[in-house]
Order: sequence, then structure tokens, then C-alpha cells
Amino acid sequence: MTEGGIAERSESRARSRFITLEGGEGAGKSTQAALLANALLALGLPILRTREPGGAPGSETLRGLLLGSSEWSPLAETLLHFAARAEHVAKTIRPALDAGMWVVCDRFYDSTMAYQGYGEGIDHGVIASLIGHLGIVPDVTLVLDVSDKVAAERRVRRGGDADRYERLDAAFHARVRQAFREIAKAEPARCVLIASDGSKEEVHSAIMRTLRTRLTLPSGP
Repeated sequence: MTEGGIAERSESRARSRFITLEGGEGAGKSTQAALLANALLALGLPILRTREPGGAPGSETLRGLLLGSSEWSPLAETLLHFAARAEHVAKTIRPALDAGMWVVCDRFYDSTMAYQGYGEGIDHGVIASLIGHLGIVPDVTLVLDVSDKVAAERRVRRGGDADRYERLDAAFHARVRQAFREIAKAEPARCVLIASDGSKEEVHSAIMRTLRTRLTLPSGP
């Protein structure tokens, strides 16, 4: 690559931002990721919205295995998540950031720490080591915190569409919620805890207020 090409790529990466949304089942991550992506598009920003597990062809194949009915050992499950994530970063996230795009991702590595680390007992150091190998850290992580009661009601409303994680017991979901709260507390420079019991409009407004204090956003149209 020429010096001019390197400089152009560096300038594009300086303009890009990587935003992740985290939280337990029923927290509203997918809804809020869509609302956020649309709001940023309306501000004239180049946006890529993606998700985990998934976000790249190979990663989507692994998503079907992870969310289906198969019962994986906790370690195998952890490694599958990171295999999908490594492909996602290499094929989707990093190229978008290098092109100057703002990436909005529904789940990232904090979910593995919460679900497989705190929820299933995998050594946190093992997961932290795998995170380090990715070589990428979100600029902002929005941790959506929903009460156990509201989360349970939302999971019930999903009914037959529930995936394998959503069908796990209340004790597991309680451990995951506490895990996300601890992750947010441990990394305040990156993570922001957002109360998400309210309406989707209320939660979206809280997210936009947070991003305006954390990032430089253009003025509205």
C-alpha cells in the first residue's frame, strides 16, 4: 500500500466508531440497535448494523449451531463464540471501521464473559485472553439493564421464538444480569449502564443522550 493509501485509511479509521449493545435476554438490544442505527443515519453518518453471533457468512453458520438445540460443553461453546467473533471482526467489523463507518453491533465479547464466564463458570482469564487476541475494543458499550420481572415478561411474550439461551432458568438469567452490571462498573470509560425497563422510546432517548456526551455527533437534520 502506498503512503497516501495508508494515510487515507488512517484518516478513515479516525472518523469511525464502534458501538456495542449488551445485556441479558429481554433487555431490548436488537430493538435499540435498529433505532440507534436509524438515528445515526439520519445524522448523515455512514452506518453498519451487525450482530453476534453472526455478522459474516461463516459466523452466521455458527450462530445456527449456537442458538439451536445442541447442548455444548461450556468450553466448546465459548470457543465457538470466539470463532464466530474472529470471523466477524476480520470480514465485517474491521473493514467497515477502516472505511470510516460507524459500526453498531448487537452483542460483542462482553456477552461471552457474562454468559459463559459468569453464567456457565468458564475461567474469566481464559475469556480475557481470547478477547485480547481479537485486537479490537468498542469505543462505547451500552449495557441495557432490565429488571428480572420485566425481562421474564418479555421472554414469555416471545413464546415459540425463544432460542436456547432464552429458555435457560431464572437463576442463570440473574447471574448474567449481575455479570453485565459488574462489567459496566469495572470499565466505566467504555461502558454505560442504561436502564431499559421503560418504553423503547424512553430507552432510545437515554442512549442518544449518552452518546452525545461520549462521542462527537453531528447536529440533527
